[in-house]
Amino acid sequence: MPLLFADFVVDVDAFELRRGGVPIKVEPQVFDLIVFLAGNPGRVLSKHDIAQSVWHGRAISDSAISSRINAARHALGDDGTAQRFIKTIHGRGFRFDPGPQTGSPLAQAEPQSADQLGSVAVRYCRTSDGVNVAYGETGQGVPLVKAAAFMTHIQYDSDGILHRDWIKSFTKFCRYIRYDERGNGLSDWSISDFSFEKMVADLEAVIDELELKRFVLLGSSQGASVSIAYAHRHPERVAGLILYGGYAAGWRRSSDLKHRDKREALLELARVCWGDDNPTGRQAYAALFYPDGTPAQHSEFMKLQRDTVTPDNAFRIMDTFAEIDVRHLLPSIRVPTLVMHVKDDAVVPLNAGKDMACGIKGAEFVILEGRNHIIQSTDPGWTRFTSEMRDFVHRHSDQVN
Repeated sequence: MPLLFADFVVDVDAFELRRGGVPIKVEPQVFDLIVFLAGNPGRVLSKHDIAQSVWHGRAISDSAISSRINAARHALGDDGTAQRFIKTIHGRGFRFDPGPQTGSPLAQAEPQSADQLGSVAVRYCRTSDGVNVAYGETGQGVPLVKAAAFMTHIQYDSDGILHRDWIKSFTKFCRYIRYDERGNGLSDWSISDFSFEKMVADLEAVIDELELKRFVLLGSSQGASVSIAYAHRHPERVAGLILYGGYAAGWRRSSDLKHRDKREALLELARVCWGDDNPTGRQAYAALFYPDGTPAQHSEFMKLQRDTVTPDNAFRIMDTFAEIDVRHLLPSIRVPTLVMHVKDDAVVPLNAGKDMACGIKGAEFVILEGRNHIIQSTDPGWTRFTSEMRDFVHRHSDQVN
């Protein structure tokens, strides 16, 4: 979504800075710096914060940062004396001030056109243990149900840069149904039971609420395990199964000791840092999930961490993910299955996807180029990802009723 302040538009998707509709030429690092600053209005950002976001943690001199700050000011018609937008906070860093004439810097730069997603209608279903689960749908045609993922928000995701391209792409060829996991987004946050069994029951509740007889089921990350369990219990309802970036066994079940140690350390980091004002812990997760992410993508992911789930819920949910193990169910899956995995995914290693494909008889396995855990439209594997999704849904559309 474009960032708007004064008469400037920072078009993150088009990688363009405009003033009064006229493009302004800026170097890529200067553009990334403006995105990072404008995406965090009112916050004092240290040079360390800037280096982490713009230079992805590489060692960088103070003079190099100062040079880019000066260039950013120049692009905005600002300077070190006036400091109209980019203010120096001595001994602390820099603060972006969008000015009083604008509302949220995430406001729409232009009215929405007819082909934009707009707000999705949010509805609720009630689970057997009394949890209200939020769900929504867009598009028409073959039902494609996405098992819940972590840190989602039914409304925000339609406009946010991390998920909207998934929604926009899928809506073109199917009726795309998604819901917020218990303890996340618009679903109930006061939860006593975050067990894997309840996660599967939440998926069952949404499907039953919609009275779907047969549909295509999509599971990403831990949602793949939930989808496997559902397909095992209700094979007659699953016309096709798509598993993206997922796993059948949580990281505590992994034989890769280095990966286990890294994830255990990150879980502890979440326990002590998730709700802190200091963004260091959230930055670590952003870098892991989106190593090729832009500053705007990292900024949105860090915002989602704070806005979609409480620190306590985040720890308990991720602790459950670590213990998942549905490997024994793989041989029982008898529905058409497509497994896709990003080649250099650091959150869920490629072997996890391969293991699922090997365990499910007849499963197709597609390796996608890239490194981001949740594939983005700017990633090299995006075109193949969307074409495989569309083709798989179309191939099995005659089995949906």
